Amino acid sequence: MARSDPPSRIHPEPQRIDHFDHLPDSILLLVFNKISDVKSLGRCCVVSRRFHSLVTQVENVLIRVDCVISDDDNSSLSSIKSRSAASGPFSNLFRLVVGGIVKPLQALGQFLGARRSCGSSSSSSSSLSISGDEGGEIEQGGVTHHSPTQVLKNFEEIRYLRIELPSGELGIDDGVLLKWRAEFGSTLDHCVILGASSVIQPNPIRVSQPVESSDDTGSIPESFYTNGGLKLRVVWTISSLIAASARHYLLQPIIAEHKTLRSLVLSDSDGQGVLCMNRDQLEELRVKPLSASSASKRTLVPALNMRLWYAPTLELPDGTVLKGATLVAIRPSESKKEVSDVLWVSSAAFGEPYKAAVKMLVKRKTYCLEMNSF
Repeated sequence: MARSDPPSRIHPEPQRIDHFDHLPDSILLLVFNKISDVKSLGRCCVVSRRFHSLVTQVENVLIRVDCVISDDDNSSLSSIKSRSAASGPFSNLFRLVVGGIVKPLQALGQFLGARRSCGSSSSSSSSLSISGDEGGEIEQGGVTHHSPTQVLKNFEEIRYLRIELPSGELGIDDGVLLKWRAEFGSTLDHCVILGASSVIQPNPIRVSQPVESSDDTGSIPESFYTNGGLKLRVVWTISSLIAASARHYLLQPIIAEHKTLRSLVLSDSDGQGVLCMNRDQLEELRVKPLSASSASKRTLVPALNMRLWYAPTLELPDGTVLKGATLVAIRPSESKKEVSDVLWVSSAAFGEPYKAAVKMLVKRKTYCLEMNSF
């Protein structure tokens, strides 16, 4: 009796087709630019040689910093600063800003490693750090951390770079609102600060219309000067400017290395502060080096003109109530742009409901202040 051929001979299995091989490089680059996250791009690199070569051409890159390590602690990675660690506005500011603002980025693994926790005791992880040699490596607790230049050196065509810190630098009490947004060229271009001594969230059942204070004339009450309200606002302003100028200072190596950059944003996951630089501002810094503060590793803040708006109570359209709502608009004294022009203040990129708060505050009485360089 004749034996039949096995099914595999009659119906051979079709060869597996890699559909990615049929996609043009331009389509894959679109996908990689949508991914943008440097950790995910690092994983894509190990898929194939083609992916590895294409990832280096990505234009849109996002770096999320996973943890903050103090420069004073060189023994281990256990000294991660939590969001509540900085209890005062100045006590840990310089240490966190200078020592930890662009800290270990457990990410790229030189495009070869998977994501690891901050407490990992082996292998290497990518990091952002200003300590040591900018082009070298730092080793802590058996984990190798790489400088900003090393983390991004594999990217050849970066145009849009976003860096997100794990938290804001400024330690503030629970319930206090403090947000800032600053733009820099070779020095500060402008800064907007929004603060409130307390925030009362809206009642979901109650629907209300925006109401300011019923007996409010728009003037700052006398108690504002006597109960420490003005002093607190000065602390907020100086703290925000120091944080912004420190972030700006730490971006120098990245800006110098990547000539293709058109936009750079350094923010934090708390939404506390945002530093932005557009194409013209980036080019200005390359042509005109920044002036560094002699006291610390940050950009020198020039003499400033400021406008302040205040409301004891401010109820927003969604029902959120801000107590002691304060808005400060800042420009250098030598700026040709008028700080009194409130259009740029109103357009500051605070998300709702705080964008509405800015628009409401600029309609109130304006107070002028000046500040010397520091």
